[in-house]
Amino acid sequence: MSQPILMTVDDDPAVSRSVARDLRRRYGKDYRVIRADSGADALDALREIKLRGDAVAAILADYRMPHMDGIVFLEKAMDLFPNARRALLTAYADTDAAIQAINVVDVDHYLLKPWDPPEEKLYPVIDSLVETWLAVGDRPVEETKLIGHRYSAPSFRMRDFLARNAVPYRWYSVDDEEAGRILQAAGACETDIPVVVTPDGTVLKQPSGSEIADAVGLSTQPAQDFYDLVVIGGGPAGLGAAVYGASEGLRTVLVERKATGGQAGTSSRIENYLGFPDGVSGAQLTDRARRQAQKFGAEVLTARDVVGLEARGSSRVVTFGDGSEIAAHSVILSSGVNYRALDAEGIAELTGRGVYYGSAATEAPECSNDHVYIVGGANSAGQAAVFFAQHAANVTLLVRGASLEASMSHYLIEQITAIENVHVRTHTTVVKAHGDDHLESITVCKDGVTEKLDTEHLFIFIGAAPRTEWLGKNVLRDSHGFVRTGPDLVEDGRRPPGWSLDRDPHYLESSVPGVFVAGDVRSQSVKRVASAVGEGAMAVTLVHRYLEEQ
Repeated sequence: MSQPILMTVDDDPAVSRSVARDLRRRYGKDYRVIRADSGADALDALREIKLRGDAVAAILADYRMPHMDGIVFLEKAMDLFPNARRALLTAYADTDAAIQAINVVDVDHYLLKPWDPPEEKLYPVIDSLVETWLAVGDRPVEETKLIGHRYSAPSFRMRDFLARNAVPYRWYSVDDEEAGRILQAAGACETDIPVVVTPDGTVLKQPSGSEIADAVGLSTQPAQDFYDLVVIGGGPAGLGAAVYGASEGLRTVLVERKATGGQAGTSSRIENYLGFPDGVSGAQLTDRARRQAQKFGAEVLTARDVVGLEARGSSRVVTFGDGSEIAAHSVILSSGVNYRALDAEGIAELTGRGVYYGSAATEAPECSNDHVYIVGGANSAGQAAVFFAQHAANVTLLVRGASLEASMSHYLIEQITAIENVHVRTHTTVVKAHGDDHLESITVCKDGVTEKLDTEHLFIFIGAAPRTEWLGKNVLRDSHGFVRTGPDLVEDGRRPPGWSLDRDPHYLESSVPGVFVAGDVRSQSVKRVASAVGEGAMAVTLVHRYLEEQ
């Protein structure tokens, strides 16, 4: 089979030759670099490549081309090679257009002219494109089939699990004719849903998360019994710890209860994270971090629920829900937080059936022509409003406070103000959710006056609480359940009860020596993605210091 292709398209011959030269210098050994002088010529070349059966890894197109600009060309190229990665070459004055292309047309990157030196400005972008393409390539995607009911909480949990773990799947509503045929072939019936059929034909009826994970090839079993470092929780803090731990030579395993990314992984777009001026979705950011951790040798276990942590001599032992254990010299606790439940009549009964915690991106296609309501006034709610505005007819933020300024970043407030179909209602709370098999309406209250609003979609972002009750009494927490660390553990010069070392706890160390804490679960932490990643990296530094003491 011939080499995969890197294509560059630019109407300026000098630029075209220059970028092709730089690409051949770096990638010529493994890829064939071809160039075209217009979008039309490039499309003709891509059609010929398609007929020959060759693969296209990445396409780099100039934005300002006559007759067909780079965005239009890349859209047409996607029809021929949907898995080829795409980048836009643009001048500084066209940066806004490039960002729009990333947000709207699914372009992967943009590059500014000039790109000298290529080692700093060109090659890192192409490396990223090639790495992503190699992970997918032009192989037919083997899809897992999921048959369920649209208004079923278990069915929603299955869709969310598969989507967040980047497992390709096709959804079939139980009302569809094809769903009936699949159920018949699987020897299942409507009472068995949700039903999962893996690409190899394995049928799972009402499966648990761990059963699905095993069936679709996610790693759930540790390769060893003993590690240098166990990271509990796969959000930004845990992923940061796994990357730095594994890259610095520690035998590292990351354990995640549901899907890597945590709450950040459900964010539609993070725009204030360092190094991503055009924004990045939470799923993209955390997927890159997971692949980075695995590249350095970290194990990632999915769908494993940790229920216990204890010190046995110099070992720190982690217990799973099935009773099995793994041990390590050290532990980093980065289990994050869970969304707080909305205390209103009908909410619990309709959760997963029109009421959702978090942005639930799998529900976006179902929101077309609907009026979506979002409860909350912080950044996560604002990001969800901007996201759902692209799908729903109208989006309304229900905010308990007097304004958004006290809890939401300024850039998000400006975005929300500029979107015509996003509205904000302050001093407003939800007091009841109505519906039989799914959400049909909500009752809200403002200044003592109630109002009933028709909707099938309610998304809740009202703060979060740590899930730390499993830690037991040895790991000290504050009154809200967040884990206390470092200086917070030393009171009037006294170290925490049971502390066995002749030193104070390190800054991110818990009341159990060798157990460190990073991210949102830590008491008095800064609830931001960047700070969580930083704490994960810092915790690894403190792990090394702890190990040197042993």
